[in-house]
Amino acid sequence: MKEVDDEAMIADGGAVYNGGGAAMRAGQGGLLVGVLVCLAGCGGKTKLPHEGKSVAELQAMLDDDDPAVQAQGALGLSQHGAEAAPAVARLTDLLASPESVVRQQAALALGKIGGEASGAVPALIKSLSDPEWAVRRQAALALGEMGPAAKQALPALRQRLRDSEPQVRRAAQDAVGRISPVPNATPR
Repeated sequence: MKEVDDEAMIADGGAVYNGGGAAMRAGQGGLLVGVLVCLAGCGGKTKLPHEGKSVAELQAMLDDDDPAVQAQGALGLSQHGAEAAPAVARLTDLLASPESVVRQQAALALGKIGGEASGAVPALIKSLSDPEWAVRRQAALALGEMGPAAKQALPALRQRLRDSEPQVRRAAQDAVGRISPVPNATPR
């Protein structure tokens, strides 16, 4: 596997990876969905299910019964940034999906939408306690991308600074810094 972006799922030669392979390791359901997502893009010439779709088409994918389609829809929406704001309510609902890869991709998309997704902050705070570390990490990253709009998440993020997984601790530390930056702080 090739880790290119430590924050998001990326397409590389037609296959889908996650920073550190979290989608593949995030539990039995995550493995199944991760394999299905990867197989959908194998071969290098076939477009991934989310590629080339409009925000409206991607939003419709979120309502599909297939978790792999939902995950791809959320991934696609993450690439549209604030333009995907109409999907905030459904993405917030998907944070409660039984499939960890769907929860993770929903958090990714909400973070990429940014401050316009601030209505999802309470659900993202809840996701900081997800049993899967990859979901906790992505929720922390999403809150950080929302910046000061996620200020109410600071106490929960500070608790994640003691998470058992170093990736979650780093994401929480970064999020705290982005939500409540220290003026004139010197870089470490």
